[in-house]
Amino acid sequence: MTKISIIYYSSTGTNYQLAQWAKEAVEDAGAEARLVKAPELAPDVAIEANPAWKAHYDATKDIPEVTSEDITWADGIIFSVPSRFGVMAAQMKQFIDTQGGLWANGDTVNKVVSGMTSAQNAHGGQEATLLSLYIQMMHWGAIIAAPGYAETEYYAAGGNPYGTSVTVDADGNMLEDVEAAVKQQARHTVDIANRVNG
Repeated sequence: MTKISIIYYSSTGTNYQLAQWAKEAVEDAGAEARLVKAPELAPDVAIEANPAWKAHYDATKDIPEVTSEDITWADGIIFSVPSRFGVMAAQMKQFIDTQGGLWANGDTVNKVVSGMTSAQNAHGGQEATLLSLYIQMMHWGAIIAAPGYAETEYYAAGGNPYGTSVTVDADGNMLEDVEAAVKQQARHTVDIANRVNG
């Protein structure tokens, strides 16, 4: 059975929801899914100053934190991470930066990867954020499973060929309906992983 790790970071819940939708679709596609989160780096004072962040932090305490084993176990990886000034959030970058041992051993080569993201405005760096992820994946020797434009679900979500992205308002509400796009992207990732590992 194809194995997919879904690795996310989320401060207030958007990318957690994207990751949950991806997990549902991966399992519906007949693959095994593992949902894990990047460790939080922000100080408690910052988290507690934002009620939505604090609520989400407390609500997801039981989600396991990602480890190197989640990379080696997986045939494919779906990343979901918010945009921070046009690049991925530091929490995800920190995790990726600690995987040099796996990279040196060749353990990241031919992993199928795909990315999703969010930002607070429509041109807030979503595509650049996914490119920042994919540049690192190229160094890993990974196979990037970008959505492209092949499916109508992607157009309905705004048509980002790099990966599903969503705009979030100041109250944390998603402004585009991206559930179908996320699920199609997850199925696409499973399909490519099946082909690579078939």
